[in-house]
Amino acid sequence: MSRGRRRDRRVYLRSHPVLFALMAATRGKPAQRLGRTVVVHEAEAFRAALTKIPLDRTAAGTTGGAAGELAGSGALFDQHGDEHRGTRRDTSALLGAAGVAKLRPIWMKLLDDRLPVLDAGGTVDLVPLSVEIAGATAAALLELDVDPVELAEAAQQAASAAAKAHVPGPRRPADERAAADRLLRLVGEPRGLHAMLAVAAINTTVAALPRAVAWACDDDLWHHAGENALADELLRVTAPTPLLPRVAAGTGTVGGCPIRPGDRLVLIARHAAEAHTRDPDPEEPAPARTAQLVFGVGPHACPGAALARTQLTDLLAALAPYRPTVVRARADRHAALPSWRELIIRGRTA
Repeated sequence: MSRGRRRDRRVYLRSHPVLFALMAATRGKPAQRLGRTVVVHEAEAFRAALTKIPLDRTAAGTTGGAAGELAGSGALFDQHGDEHRGTRRDTSALLGAAGVAKLRPIWMKLLDDRLPVLDAGGTVDLVPLSVEIAGATAAALLELDVDPVELAEAAQQAASAAAKAHVPGPRRPADERAAADRLLRLVGEPRGLHAMLAVAAINTTVAALPRAVAWACDDDLWHHAGENALADELLRVTAPTPLLPRVAAGTGTVGGCPIRPGDRLVLIARHAAEAHTRDPDPEEPAPARTAQLVFGVGPHACPGAALARTQLTDLLAALAPYRPTVVRARADRHAALPSWRELIIRGRTA
């Protein structure tokens, strides 16, 4: 096991041990039924679940259900048919090549301002930097005149509260509502769509950037920095959103497992993309069809994939001249996604 893989494994073991145990215990089959829940691991089974099984987009415990609980209907994740296609088309336009080019100066300025301290052995904590990048990008995307860090912290808090509501243990509805209200006060109209875009974009960015950089540091991948292949491979192995919770609305078969209406589908993107078995290799990367699975597939693919790849490519290119190493890493036990709470890197002295 490489140093990068060993460190990244700690994110799961320390912040989401139950999730990691579930993924590890069931991965021997393409799909495995546990009562009314079907856990899906293999790539073709993962694709089939997202493209061939009718899905209930508003069921409790799914992304769409969480969107409805947070801000009511109309949040892309809970829409069907023409409404979903129209909102998705508009969102994809915002996050297409022109949209990314418009947003790019935001994080490039932050990198220019924050990273020179690494020269001659200085240190940077990548987690608050990622929070600032995520909040500033989301605020610009949604045309919000708000403090970027406040927006990012509100989105993180809302996601954490929503995640806790769907795991065993006591619920705190007042805390969940307070977290949702804090975010909704910041995002403006349309509240549902803006809130969920902020939650998705911010939480995946804050999870992905520090984990990817830690892996690049540990396995000394800096000679590939600036290459799209390195960003793609690091996003594949870190799989910022490691699983997708869905509920079947119709019948079908996934990985040889019959699916019935009402079955819960736990789609393990991390395993479908071979993140658990195949280390990042920019010289011989995984096929694009495999790497893409961490962003979903077909009508359920994440429209922010290009934004994520560009942000990470730019961050790695900006860090490469300093050839940083990790000097301290602490997992976040409260984040909705496997994340570092602290990831301090040090630039190498000449």
